[in-house]
Amino acid sequence: MSSNFWADLSSDYEKLFETEIGYDVIIYAGEEQNIKEIHAHSNILCIRSQYFRSAFSSNWAEKKDGKFIFRKPNISPKLFTIILRFIYCGNIELKNLQGLDVLNLLIAVDELNIYPLISHIQEYLIKHRSEFLHQNPTGILETVYQHESFTDLWNFCLEKVCEEPKILFNSDKFIYLKAPLLELLLKRDDLNVDEIELWGNLVKWGVSQQNLSNDPEKWSKEDITNIERELCQFIPLIRFYDIEPSDFFYKVYCYKDILPKDLIHDLLEFHIVPNIKPKPNLAPPRDPDLKDSTLIKSSHISLFASWIDKKDSSHYNKKDIPYEFKLLYRSSRDGNGTNSFHENCDNKGATIWVAKIKDSTQLIGGYNPLDWGGNSWKTTADSFLFNFTNGKIISTAELGHVNNTRYAVYCDNVYGPTMGNLQCNNNNWSYYGAGGCYHPKLGIPTSFTVEDYEHVRNDDQLDVLTNEDNIYAAELLDYVNSASFVRFLW
Repeated sequence: MSSNFWADLSSDYEKLFETEIGYDVIIYAGEEQNIKEIHAHSNILCIRSQYFRSAFSSNWAEKKDGKFIFRKPNISPKLFTIILRFIYCGNIELKNLQGLDVLNLLIAVDELNIYPLISHIQEYLIKHRSEFLHQNPTGILETVYQHESFTDLWNFCLEKVCEEPKILFNSDKFIYLKAPLLELLLKRDDLNVDEIELWGNLVKWGVSQQNLSNDPEKWSKEDITNIERELCQFIPLIRFYDIEPSDFFYKVYCYKDILPKDLIHDLLEFHIVPNIKPKPNLAPPRDPDLKDSTLIKSSHISLFASWIDKKDSSHYNKKDIPYEFKLLYRSSRDGNGTNSFHENCDNKGATIWVAKIKDSTQLIGGYNPLDWGGNSWKTTADSFLFNFTNGKIISTAELGHVNNTRYAVYCDNVYGPTMGNLQCNNNNWSYYGAGGCYHPKLGIPTSFTVEDYEHVRNDDQLDVLTNEDNIYAAELLDYVNSASFVRFLW
């Protein structure tokens, strides 16, 4: 009976709103050709809205012929009617509104201090109108950023842009993005975009602020000074060390006049001199490298995952990798002997190993989809070898698929990672590509010394039980269910 009572009460208030009996408030909503006179009751508005309560108590409103007059040109008649209907009877209908209309309704609700609706409308926008961000990403980001109460919507917009940066960067309005918002985005570690693309968009934004062409050869000394001043706060936020050498040379170095001289020097040194580590004067990689690894970068991981899943036409990017890799072993940390290798890597399931050839930038390695335990050749059609002519440059990678599955992987206590004709016998490394078990022949030296090598695996597999574990678990379960265990508890 009580539910019917509240339904009847709500219906009565809705009739009062529609019939306008005894109204004492006139609201002029909208502007120019879209203005409409709407009637309401001051006592109901006071009870339901802090905004109107303050307006009536402080005499904000104009009064004429005993009626309060409000002019709200920034709120359309359609949206104001929706708000008033909620104030009167607690009902709100959003499904017939487009995304931008819902956002404008949220802005109006915030202005009128109708707090219960702020969370509700944000939730509706996020769940049912998420595509609205595509329509005017720059304007929407700035609008949401200006309203402190739109916390949920702000977090959603940031995460959406970071997940799909093209929404913003491919928009013709991107160049109008305010500097504080651009800075917020560049600081995000989850921004899913290649760093060279981010640099290109930053330059596009910067030259647009100065009304310059994007050709540095046409810039005057004054232009260079102005664009340098425009971009100086953003330069430390670009992860230049994540940019490949060819892109650095053709797409970054040409702008050297607007970059700090010490930065240019450090980047040239990093790309030219072997084994130089990045200087700590810039932000760390946007997508962190594998923890504790000195050889494997995040760009390698996305490539490894793509090879494992045999994605020949399209590779995973850094954000959609379906695996979480964990470092099992590093020879320089855990010991270079084969005993250390087997202690850390045996019976751990599938692993990828990567080795750096001494006195070079070359990285080689392979994928063993089985495990390293036992004392025999193991058969699989899913293993592969790879070679990076330059470990810093992903495009130098070459992949060799197994073509003699009988000799795909070899396990023995005195051998390190051995696959087909690539052998590690008591840390003596050799490779015989001709007539080998992997195709094509990779550019790996016949005999070489490894400076350091690592093994990684999918962390999700670490919880998988071995056969011995399963037997023990079954025995333990039988014991728990036995009378002996019950007597032990008592």
